Amino acid sequence: QVQLVESGGGLVQPGGSLNLSCAASESLLSFILMAWYRQAPGKERELVADITRNGETYYADSLKGRFTISRDSAKKTVALHMSALKPEDTAVYYCHARAIKVTTENYWGQGTQVTVSS
Repeated sequence: QVQLVESGGGLVQPGGSLNLSCAASESLLSFILMAWYRQAPGKERELVADITRNGETYYADSLKGRFTISRDSAKKTVALHMSALKPEDTAVYYCHARAIKVTTENYWGQGTQVTVSS
């Protein structure tokens, strides 16, 4: 069973930066896509950014220029660098991976809390 483990969440002041990391239990080549989602209290889970096996990236329009997604195949990790953080970025951030096996398989991490507050 694939496991995704997020780390790096915490409390940060507005305007600050934070780096999230997602460690996968198997090679990143297993996944056609890896992504970060977030879910704020009372809101639906939303896509933050994703990165394909070929390294192509996508960002939610509202986050372009502040968030950067990257992958390190050797370490089997996907990172999310967040800068110029705002209180509205407060949410639980989830790592997601998609694999094509017999069927499409989607995997989720347990989430890491990010709180932006002074």
